[in-house]
Amino acid sequence: MAEFSLELNDDQKQIRDWVHEFARDVIRPAGEEWDEREETPWPIIQEAAKIGLYGTDFMAQAMMGDPTGLTMPVAMEEMFWGDAGIALSIFGSGLAAAGIAGSGTPEQVMEWVPQCYGDADDVKLGAYCVSEPDAGSDVSSLRTRAVYDEATDEWVLNGTKAWITNGGIADVHVVVASVDPELKGRGQASFIVPPGTKGLSQGQKYKKHGIRASHTAEVVLDDVRLPGRMLLGGKEKLDAKLAKAREGARTGAKQPAMSTFESTRPAVAAMAVGIARAAYEYALDYAKEREAFGKPIIMNQAISFMLADMATEIDAARLLVWRAAWLANNGGYTNAEGSMSKLKAGRTAVWVTERAIQILGGYGYTREYPVERFHRDAKIMDIFEGTEQIQQLVIGRAISGMRIE
Repeated sequence: MAEFSLELNDDQKQIRDWVHEFARDVIRPAGEEWDEREETPWPIIQEAAKIGLYGTDFMAQAMMGDPTGLTMPVAMEEMFWGDAGIALSIFGSGLAAAGIAGSGTPEQVMEWVPQCYGDADDVKLGAYCVSEPDAGSDVSSLRTRAVYDEATDEWVLNGTKAWITNGGIADVHVVVASVDPELKGRGQASFIVPPGTKGLSQGQKYKKHGIRASHTAEVVLDDVRLPGRMLLGGKEKLDAKLAKAREGARTGAKQPAMSTFESTRPAVAAMAVGIARAAYEYALDYAKEREAFGKPIIMNQAISFMLADMATEIDAARLLVWRAAWLANNGGYTNAEGSMSKLKAGRTAVWVTERAIQILGGYGYTREYPVERFHRDAKIMDIFEGTEQIQQLVIGRAISGMRIE
């Protein structure tokens, strides 16, 4: 078991500085442009792939090669410090890869995780498809069905997924579907939908409040037929899980989507910390330079106290993220620490970015300054991969030991 430390090791510092340089020199200067265009920033994803920041090698180094669990959240913070929309376009494929890694066989992981990224000469995308028009936070109520055709050893998928990062434009879609609706969440399974599969299409593309450089759309599945080998984990494992669930046993019957989200929550929380830090640093620099009544506005207690609180909340959120990331790599959460980190970091990002606008005053409300974009980007951190209220529910169940509804 790795020792928990608040001091990053030399490798982690090197990765942090490397990612920060890319965020500073490549991502941040392009943030406003791609936010306005509301398009996937392919040239920047390709640049990330060329230097090894986008792909399986980096993911392996940051996740499997780090027993402390801190490398990935440190990298996420730096990337989202640069720009949240572009950073999500770069790291969005990671959720699909995590879904495959969490539920797939070793053979499936080896074959399909690399195809979520491609390489520097042929960049690819992955999409993790869980949420639906009538089932966002309530992932136990998915209506997308997967029916097994014994005659052909194929699965037939029908349904519509909503709010999917890279949805419809991804090369690899990982789809969570219900195979036994009576079992609700315990009757679900995950499937790989390869590129070019007949029956999969993009529905509406959403015009969003923030993270506009990240493609978000519906994914429509109309009689999508998949070979049996596209079921993550295999049919034998699924049949055993369903049998236990039908007997009333909960062990081994965890929802695939929730397992994936539990593993990624510290990284998502780190995204929020990065956005908050960007807004805080910009507001701090502005307060030192902007003069009113003959002195820099930071000399006024009202401003300096706001900045003091912003710095404190960011540090507190980061500490929760690091604790959760370490626990996820060293024995698992004991008291919903992953949800605690996401709850705190999401709230912090929204609050800090709002305070940054307040410090800049009227300028902060205009698009000539980036803090309004930081604020728009921050709000999603309270919503996706489990809303603020879902995190509270998870924490409430953990601290009470009761099934709070």
